[in-house]
Amino acid sequence: MRQSITHVALVVRDYDEAIGFYCGVLGFDLLEDTYQPAQDKRWVVVRPKGGQGASLVLARAATPAQQPFVGDQTGGRVFLFLNTDDFDRDHQRLTAAGVDFVRAPQTHDYGTVAVFRDIYGNLWDLLHLTEGHPAAN
Repeated sequence: MRQSITHVALVVRDYDEAIGFYCGVLGFDLLEDTYQPAQDKRWVVVRPKGGQGASLVLARAATPAQQPFVGDQTGGRVFLFLNTDDFDRDHQRLTAAGVDFVRAPQTHDYGTVAVFRDIYGNLWDLLHLTEGHPAAN
């Protein structure tokens, strides 16, 4: 049996605002942006540049019940983990772009990590896993 996670839905306030951050600031690729008239929504898919794994579906909060979860999908825990092949390059680039790092880089047995917030407040790990780590690319 072979399975994989294809997409992770990320609840956002506005499609274009989210595309601006994830593609313009983080440097992700916009894979798809298609209007779905039957549901009056857009199917917006982004993925880290050069990535082959799961992508994010930028899902606009469509109801009052969904709106409080924009930026708080995990109750304040780190939600997503962005693995990079060059931690220093990406940390410097994101810092220069104004990304809010809430925890400075630290080195652990598993690799180097720093925590940042996206435009909605979701916490992310910028991560470079140690060679040989089971999840390393």
